[in-house]
Parts: sequence; C-alpha cells; structure tokens
Amino acid sequence: MVPRSKHLLTLGLFVSVTIAAVAQGPQSPPVTNPALTGEAPLPRLGEKDADGRTVYRARLTGHLTNYYEEKIRPYTLPDPLTTDDGRRVVDAQMWLKERRPEILKMFQTEIYGRVPDTAPRVRWEVATVDANARDGAAVMKRVVGTMGEGPDAPAMNVTMYTPARARGPVPMILTITFGGGPGRGGTAAGQAPSAGRGAVGQGDPIADILARGWGYATIGYGDIEGDTYNTSLSRVRKLALKPGQNRPAPDEWGTISAWAWGISRIVDYFESDKSVDTKQIAIEGHSRLGKTVLWAGAQDQRIAAVFSSCGGEMGAALARRDYGESLDDMAYDFYWQFAGNIHNYAGQWDKLPGDQHFVISLVAPRPLFLNGGLGDQWSDPKGEFLGAVAAGPVYRLLGKKDLGTTELPAMDRPIIDGDMGWNYHSEGHLATPADWQAFLIFLDKYFKVPGVQ
Repeated sequence: MVPRSKHLLTLGLFVSVTIAAVAQGPQSPPVTNPALTGEAPLPRLGEKDADGRTVYRARLTGHLTNYYEEKIRPYTLPDPLTTDDGRRVVDAQMWLKERRPEILKMFQTEIYGRVPDTAPRVRWEVATVDANARDGAAVMKRVVGTMGEGPDAPAMNVTMYTPARARGPVPMILTITFGGGPGRGGTAAGQAPSAGRGAVGQGDPIADILARGWGYATIGYGDIEGDTYNTSLSRVRKLALKPGQNRPAPDEWGTISAWAWGISRIVDYFESDKSVDTKQIAIEGHSRLGKTVLWAGAQDQRIAAVFSSCGGEMGAALARRDYGESLDDMAYDFYWQFAGNIHNYAGQWDKLPGDQHFVISLVAPRPLFLNGGLGDQWSDPKGEFLGAVAAGPVYRLLGKKDLGTTELPAMDRPIIDGDMGWNYHSEGHLATPADWQAFLIFLDKYFKVPGVQ
C-alpha cells in the first residue's frame, strides 16, 4: 500500500503540501493546492500497473490508484443510524427530526458546500411552444430561467416535452446533461444526447417516457455553472460572491452543489406549470452529474425519485474503499466541484464525518436507482453497490425495501423489486438503453398518470 503524507492545511492564501515518497519511486516536489487560488491543477501523473491499466499518482498525497480487491485496506464505515453524540436512531421521527438534518449539514459544509444566502433569484418565462413536437407525440416548451438581474444576467434553458394527449398534469423526468453554457453547444431540442455524454445514451428512451404518459425535460449543466478551473466561477457562483469576495468560502458551494441548486430552481418552475405533477418528479444525471442528482435528491425532498448513473467517487461509491478514483484525486484535479473543506480529508479518509452511504440515505424513503459498468472500474461499480447496501438500514427503518442482497449481483441482471434499484451492466461509463429500461420499469411502481386519449 502506498504511504501517504499528512495533509497540512493552513489559514494562509497559499497551501503547500509535500508529497511523501512513494515506495520504489522518487519523491515528488511540493504541490501548491489550487483550491484557494483558482489556479489550474498540474497535469495528472499517469503510470501503468502490472496489468497495463492506467493508474494515477494523486498530487496532494502521492496515493496511487488501486484496482485490486486484495489490496484494499480494511475500513470501518460509520453508522448512519448513530447520531454524532452516540445515540441510536430508533424510529422514523428521530431520523427525520434529528439525524437527517445532522448528516445533511455535515455534507453541506464539509464536502459539497452550502449554497450561500447571496445565491440569485431565478425568473422563469416560457420562450417558445411547439404543439406538434416529435411528430405530434408531444408538446415542447423551451423555458428560460434568468439568474439575477441586469441585461447580461445568465440564463438556464430548459426543454420540456409532455404527451400531446395528456389530460392533466403528468409525472416528469428531468435530466441534466453535458450541454449548455458558452461554447458548450448543448443538445438540440428533440435530439437524444450522445452515448456516454448525455442523459439517455443510445436509443430513444424519450419516446418510451412519453408513451407511458410522462413528461421529459432537459437542462445543460453549463447553463448553471462552468466545469473547468477557469470557468467554474463564471455564472451562478460568480453572481453569489459578496463584495470583496474573490472565491467561495471553504464551506460554500462547489459546482456540484451549484448544479444541484439549478435542479431545485427548475423544480420551482415545475411547481408553477400546470402540465407537471409536482408530486412525481424524477431526476437523472451521469458521471459528475450522477453525483449532482444524488446530492440534489438528498437535499430537495420535492424530488420523488433519483437515477444516479455511474457517479463513482464522491457519488455513490464509498470513499473509504480504496479502489479506482480516490477522494485525493478529486480534491486536487477537480477541486472546483467541491467545498474547499474537502481538502481536510485528503489522505485521511477515516476522518470523514460520514461516507457516501450517508448521502444515499438522505434520499430515503424515496426511490433510488444506481448503475455501474464493468468497463468503468475507475468509478468503482462495486463500491457504488456497497454504498447502497450500507444505506439499506435507513430505507428499512423508514418502512421501505432495500436491495435485498449484500452480494454484488450477476452482470446485466437489474434489481428493481424494492425501493432501491441497481444494474451492473457489461459495458463502460454510460447509461445504457438497458439501464434506462430498468429505471423506467422501476418507476412504473410509483408514477401514475391521468387518462390519455
């Protein structure tokens, strides 16, 4: 196992971290943590393991990527049903009134970052309507949400489809995609995003969604906030800076929290749209947006169901489980996605106030569907599954059914008979058509529709 240096955090403007020498390797030079300065992270240091797989040396700690189960160090997960002062959570009321808020606050301040009270208001208006979209199968609306005031205020663009023959408000699936924002060239209206990058993967699940009598909406994440070191403070997080403030405070929102904020503002709009059944809203996102929708669902209980696709590290995968991408990788290479406080835990995963099963538990008792891919070991599919298993006691406490197993299921055999769903597909880092089909069948148990002609 690779030795780790202690992560030295100071109150100064610059934070220097000296990486410990890695066994049989030269000592790396000191690294300046860019989280407090907004600098570009240094290029990743890639190597090959004995099986030819690329591993990375974390800049902050020197930790090397591990892909071997036998090399995972023993770890103990904290109990989501034990309060910070050591009391056992014995019923649903104690969970909802005491333990759930405790966990939520921990992750808001330490991992993803809290939304500052200076976050702008969003004004919504319907920009265009097409009553004959998708060859007459749907009504399409393009809805624009302006963030803040002024002529140059940035806007979120939401494209919505509702069944043309719906007779009343319908359930809605909102997906956040890798489009939107300046230079992002978002997905064209009515066109499925490309496999592995967008919401629906190959095929056309939108047609299946509409045939069920449900609606579908999409937002490009770049409309909410950018996703590189030099664009991640260009839209809503920039608007929220106080006078004299150059960067969010260490406990304030990273981009994952900002994108989740955007999802909740879209739910605000849905509450004003008579075509949407606001008691039946599901959200979906993939990769870093899988992390985003999990966090959005954890915070916003108006969201009725969540599909977190291949969220990986700091998504559904357990951080204490040393497999694939690590917290150390994310805290440096993608520092803008998290609260600055996440750096306190680089190389010290056992000091985390919880683990990702805590975030999963915040979605309970609402339906949650997760997936992982055989060709996506960087995201640690088994760790995602184990995260769901570890959140199972909370689902059971609230009278719901968990995954029903602690053993990783066979490939391409979805578990969808409980209130937690899972599919381990035999492909890579994407939401496959089979994943989407399993998710829609999973949702059939919960979503009800008005009459359709």
